[in-house]
Order: sequence, then C-alpha cells, then structure tokens
Amino acid sequence: MTFLVLESCIKCKYTDCVEVCPVDCFHEGPNMLVIDPEECIDCTLCEPECPVDAIVSEDDVPDGQENMLELNAELSQEWPVLAHAKEPPDDADDWQEVEEKLQYLER
Repeated sequence: MTFLVLESCIKCKYTDCVEVCPVDCFHEGPNMLVIDPEECIDCTLCEPECPVDAIVSEDDVPDGQENMLELNAELSQEWPVLAHAKEPPDDADDWQEVEEKLQYLER
C-alpha cells in the first residue's frame, strides 16, 4: 500500500509532509508535490501534517480522484526529490478551499 497526493495540493504546495518523511518519496513539481509509490513505506507520518488534507492512503482515495494514484506514479519519475520543507507559494492560502484544481496542474 502507498499514500498519494490529491489535487487539493495544487497551487498550495505546503511541504510540512516532507519534513516528517523518513524516506525520499516526495517529488516537487512547479505547483504541487507527488509521492513515489515505489518509495513510500506506508508509515502514515505525512498524512496528518498536510494542512489541506491532500494526502491519503490508496485505500481511501475519494470518489473522482482515482486518477491521482497513476498521476503520482508518473510525475514522481519526472520531478526531482524534495527532502526538506520549503516556504509555500505566496498565494497558497488563497487556494486552500478551491476544489477541482487539476486544470491548474503545471508539469
């Protein structure tokens, strides 16, 4: 089993989750993070750290977000590893409550 990042991370990109991760499974894209399912050890440490609840177990993916497991796997192979927390984008708070953000994903 693995954890994955949902589209609610898009344009928020808080990195609190990265700081607690004992392995290097987070990868950073232009405006979101993803989890490499091959590196994730299912420790659950990252899930409660996300202020926008964008991290879930693959067993708890909300309806309509099933594509995010494949997207995390794909983009984690393209984007670089992020091993330390960074400052979120200046407008991250403005995006916290926005739903259906997949259209804003930058690759």
